[in-house]
Amino acid sequence: MTGGNPTTLYDVVVVGGGLHGLSAALHLARGGARVGLLERAWIGRHASGASAAGVRTLGRPIAELPISLEAMAMWHDIRGLVDDDCGFHMHGQIKVAENASELAGLRQRDEQLRALGYRHEEIVDAQELRRLLPPIAPHCVGAAVARDNGAADPHRTLQAFRRSAEAAGVAIYEGCGVERVESVAERWRLCGSRATVEAPVVVNAAGAWAGRLAALFGDGVPLGTKASMMIVTERVAPYIAPVVSCAGRALSFKQTDRGTLLIGGGVQGRFDLQAEKTTVDFVALRRAAQAAIALFPSVVGVAMTRVWAGLEAKTEDLLPVIGPSPSAPGLLHAFGFSGHGFQLVPVVGAIIAELAASGSTTRQIAPFALERLTVKEAAA
Repeated sequence: MTGGNPTTLYDVVVVGGGLHGLSAALHLARGGARVGLLERAWIGRHASGASAAGVRTLGRPIAELPISLEAMAMWHDIRGLVDDDCGFHMHGQIKVAENASELAGLRQRDEQLRALGYRHEEIVDAQELRRLLPPIAPHCVGAAVARDNGAADPHRTLQAFRRSAEAAGVAIYEGCGVERVESVAERWRLCGSRATVEAPVVVNAAGAWAGRLAALFGDGVPLGTKASMMIVTERVAPYIAPVVSCAGRALSFKQTDRGTLLIGGGVQGRFDLQAEKTTVDFVALRRAAQAAIALFPSVVGVAMTRVWAGLEAKTEDLLPVIGPSPSAPGLLHAFGFSGHGFQLVPVVGAIIAELAASGSTTRQIAPFALERLTVKEAAA
């Protein structure tokens, strides 16, 4: 007994009940591991439940492309992974250029990608842009397009991953934050508010609180926080199919299956990590609305029905941390997705399961090592 709770033994304990934690737990359990998952609040409480659920390779940092392209293939067969299509639609993603300078920047990236052997993006002219997006503003001159991209339903995706994880034998503890970590023989003991668990392997998928969890294991992580805001409008007639972003503005714009418009793009609200709360900044949120109107003038007058902000971690270089701890044997990190982690969910779970089983992975994860952040901080 520890802290009044009986100790339960697992092969792996995952901390964090967002989609990356669920995906890791699912892949681990299907690989034969006994898995426990601890979540301080409830499944999908923060970033995963507040996501715009974009499924995109378009505009990805080049370091992420190998795993992002693999994840895209997994999304096209997502039913095979979680027995649900997760509301995923392959209507494409489009990054719009409003002027010649922005289009030149998109062309420059396209040339860079092609020099590296990537062909998943293409540049289209104004005529093709208008065919793909009839309501687009007349001043827009072209775009970068990824036709096999799209978006999913975040809540349906959460339900599907949870259902599949539990069916695979994962024990989920909601309302159970980690309060203390101890090293016991060759295992880690995690003492939570309503459970005490031990395992030789721990997965840190704690999102905005991943830095605090890492510190309990002795890993110092320079980590920031995002509180990205979203707008949902009233339902309107069928308007657009692709997900739209903008080369020169902060904007994410799509129409859901229910007819509502979902508007975001990384405009930031306020947050209180200690209280685990966010506050919408309506002055800043206005910028997202103005960007939507600039690209789609006909949305003027459409009523907003709901706004929110979700909490997640961001790194200095906006790349995630995926891989083993440099100082705590058995600790695996999967956090810091910096606002673009939804599409990576299936492949990150597979990577963590591979690392837990063999200590290595065939995927290209060197750019996501924790050491890149800690070494830079020490040098500073």
